[in-house]
Amino acid sequence: MARFFRTPGGATLPLCLLAAAPVVAQTKSPAPSEAGQTRNPATPIVISYPSAAAGDGVSAGGFNLSRWAEDWSSYRDPKKRNDPLDRLKYLPIDADRGIYVTLSGELRLRVNEVTNPNLREGEAQRQDINRIVAGADVHITPYFRAYGEIAHGGLAGQNITPLPTLKNDLVVQQAFVEGDVTVFNVALGLRYGRQEFTDGSNLLTSQLDNNTIRNVLNGFRVWARGTRVRADMFDFYLTQLGAEGTGDDNIDKTRRFTGITAGYVVPANFLGRSKLYLDPFVWRLRNNAVARGATTAREERMYYGARLWGDVDRVTIDWTVDHQGGTSGDRDIDAWQVLLAQTYRLGAASTAPRIGFHADYASGGGGYGAGALRSAATPFGNNIYYSYQLFLTPTNLVTVAPSFTFSPIRGVRLTTEYRFAWRADVKDAVYRANGSAFAGTLNVSDRKIADSLRMQMIYSITPRLSFTGRYEHLMAGPSLTRAGYSNSDFLAGWVSFRF
Repeated sequence: MARFFRTPGGATLPLCLLAAAPVVAQTKSPAPSEAGQTRNPATPIVISYPSAAAGDGVSAGGFNLSRWAEDWSSYRDPKKRNDPLDRLKYLPIDADRGIYVTLSGELRLRVNEVTNPNLREGEAQRQDINRIVAGADVHITPYFRAYGEIAHGGLAGQNITPLPTLKNDLVVQQAFVEGDVTVFNVALGLRYGRQEFTDGSNLLTSQLDNNTIRNVLNGFRVWARGTRVRADMFDFYLTQLGAEGTGDDNIDKTRRFTGITAGYVVPANFLGRSKLYLDPFVWRLRNNAVARGATTAREERMYYGARLWGDVDRVTIDWTVDHQGGTSGDRDIDAWQVLLAQTYRLGAASTAPRIGFHADYASGGGGYGAGALRSAATPFGNNIYYSYQLFLTPTNLVTVAPSFTFSPIRGVRLTTEYRFAWRADVKDAVYRANGSAFAGTLNVSDRKIADSLRMQMIYSITPRLSFTGRYEHLMAGPSLTRAGYSNSDFLAGWVSFRF
């Protein structure tokens, strides 16, 4: 029978490979996660592949962005429950056979304000947004589970565009079944249905949590995980969202994402005291209708790459390199991405200040011409990494961004960053997060796109309640100003409650 395992990585990050998904076990208060959440369930047994590298996202304090990637089975013991909401994390149906239900929920209230929307001088945009999510994780023995999640997105404000990812009456955000078994100490699993997928660099694959309604895919994922190696294979179609009830959110058969991701735990003495993971991958993204200028063509883009990430003493790295091949219409694709993020912790404590920098390259060229297409593109990456207003994306882009992160008081984390951005190829356009070009930038020969000052604060008020504030000032460079674009400010604040 399958059991659980735990491997520390920064914060301790255990994983249940069979009956449930990752959980964090810690002996001291953790630093706030990106969502500002902290919890402290019990430590499970250690036997298998490290949870931090299993491709289900990072858990901190028991919470994960993907709520199914949490294990609250320790709450079988009433002594481990701190309040009435803890009771909802373990509702036994048949305690003798390990059949139980875990309920989860989220309420997020958010306000965004953007000056000069779309970088055109004009009336500011204000978005008043709410997100309501409810989920249920049904565990039926250690070998089978079913997960369902519904979400609502509300939107009001000034000068708004009600996209289905922001305003949506009701969405079946996730609905899948999963089977698990252990054979010769190898954990085997299959998950089928609508689900989130984040197995790779956050810049390539993401739930897109900045949106009110998250990014989900439809299909299957199958895996084999040993103690030091793993392999995941998947075949998904993307989702075309409607804006009303659950009946208008359809499987988009025109966009298909398939591939294989492997994983290897690098020996701990490889670089002295280190905890590193190497994840090679081969992916294919097919889109039957990609618009480039006045033409629309079927594109089949192949990704051949690897990700090296983890800790080396006080240094944290996340490096990804991929070459993109395939075809776009009758043209070959020949593109590259090099995504390098690293930080250095200035003290021994996990809460010590960190200095860091990002250095990213995404090739460009051929987007509006003949010959090979050299414009890089991601499957569905996290573009707020570059711009909260979604003005930049890793296509025809070179960026360098030094940063500094510190905690002035307990529970508060502040980050400031200054980003420089240029075009990789001045004969190609500047691109937005949705992959479209800024009109007119193709006719401008300057390389500099913009500078941006960015600041963020996360305040973990309680283990379940957090506040996040963000500010960004984008200073348009000549690649944009000579095409008629201007500077922009972004200010946002939101409160998130999860159980």
